[in-house]
Amino acid sequence: MKIEIWSDFVCPFCYIGNKHLEDALAEFDHADDVEIEYKSYQLDPTAKYLPGKTMEETLSELKGMPLEQVKQMNKQVERSAEAVGLTFNNDTAKYTNTFDAHRLFHFAKEVGKGNELDERLKKAYFTDSLLISDFDTLTALADEVGISKEDARIVLESNRYTDEVNAEINEAVQIGVRGVPFFVFDQKYTVSGAQPKEIFTKTLETVWADK
Repeated sequence: MKIEIWSDFVCPFCYIGNKHLEDALAEFDHADDVEIEYKSYQLDPTAKYLPGKTMEETLSELKGMPLEQVKQMNKQVERSAEAVGLTFNNDTAKYTNTFDAHRLFHFAKEVGKGNELDERLKKAYFTDSLLISDFDTLTALADEVGISKEDARIVLESNRYTDEVNAEINEAVQIGVRGVPFFVFDQKYTVSGAQPKEIFTKTLETVWADK
């Protein structure tokens, strides 16, 4: 079974949804026969880092919402994350563009480290409050998952994998993805959003029985 997952590293529900899927797979008898491939998507292609501003302050300005309202919304998300063992520090997260991170992720996929880098980038953003558009940060994260800093730097300082990132974003548009996370099971069954573990369990069993 193959599961394709469109997501962005700064998408809280992508991180939470992935954990729900992982928990379902942990109880799935055929988990060893499941292949997971993450695919690129950008929540905000125009995003940029504003030095000295937190993610919450930036969102407050972008959405025209009171800062306190943004903080309350994020607290709810933090509680959802905590319920599945994840730590979100939204008050210190650094809102930024993820395109270069996606390019590096595609290189990681090519060398068999894509899933590891995807996980590390999400943790870097939500838990560690790192700036994941910064090349020094990205090369350090690549090194953590077994990719040399030198190779990562070469990719980042070029335009490599730009076409691959855009192709996956366009593919998402073509199949009707309106938001992420978006899960496609064996190119037939889909799950949208950070659904409960039980939904993923049922989908895994349905897809396996269909095979």
